[in-house]
Amino acid sequence: MTNITTRKVKTGNYQTFLHEGGEKSAETIIFLHGSGPGVSARTNWQYILPHFSESFHVVAPDIFGFGDTDHPEEYPENGAKWMSARVDQILSLMDAMGVEKAHLVGNSLGGVISLNLLMYAPERFDRVVLMGAGGGLTEPTPELAKLANFASDPSEANFKNLFRWFLYDETFLEAELDNIVAERMENFNRPEVRRSFAANFKNSHLSDMLVPPSALRRMKNPFLLIHGQEDRFVPLESSLYVMKYLPDVQLHTFKQCGHWAQIEQKDRFIKLTTDFFKREI
Repeated sequence: MTNITTRKVKTGNYQTFLHEGGEKSAETIIFLHGSGPGVSARTNWQYILPHFSESFHVVAPDIFGFGDTDHPEEYPENGAKWMSARVDQILSLMDAMGVEKAHLVGNSLGGVISLNLLMYAPERFDRVVLMGAGGGLTEPTPELAKLANFASDPSEANFKNLFRWFLYDETFLEAELDNIVAERMENFNRPEVRRSFAANFKNSHLSDMLVPPSALRRMKNPFLLIHGQEDRFVPLESSLYVMKYLPDVQLHTFKQCGHWAQIEQKDRFIKLTTDFFKREI
């Protein structure tokens, strides 16, 4: 990624791996990725981080339990404790980097973490973009169930199917598909990554991800919700649930778009979110 550097920062008793770019004096945007097998900040955000670094200070960490962030030797007991650990991770990261206040972009699980950050430390955050976020998801789709059980049969063929399902139309990435699958499979097959993935889904439930209406209606931050109409991992209904209760919110849906708007609708995603962070919409 052009103009993006990587490093590790101490967060609590472990090191968080992150991608960083832009001028540190600019407004900070923290990008939080989702939870698929082999996922990392790089795989989720590599196509868009260089653009945002032109105007903002961008920080994209590997969330605790994923990627090159140090993996736990003892795992959280359940989904609620995983969430608390990740909230602590992001707040500790901000403290370590001297970031008093930041914007957020959260994809899927990253969107749920964003909402939890606002529940516990609203004064640390400004504008928030949630993309395919799961804060209102109550029942797993068949596709999400396949993702959660991926560690039971982590074959390349199964992962290639998962990747195709993330997208409405994978043909525009067909030339890159094998390389993307190979990179993510290599990440996933690291023993510590594989163990963390299995531990994360083993004792986690969707009820751990739900954000109560009583919390949502107290979030005064400006929100932009972005959702693919054909998202089969976190259906549009999740964003509609969140939108019902947030007091300052707008929703943008993309037709012919699945779970990864930042890839399938990259140019429009960049324009929309940049305008939002620059307070032009």
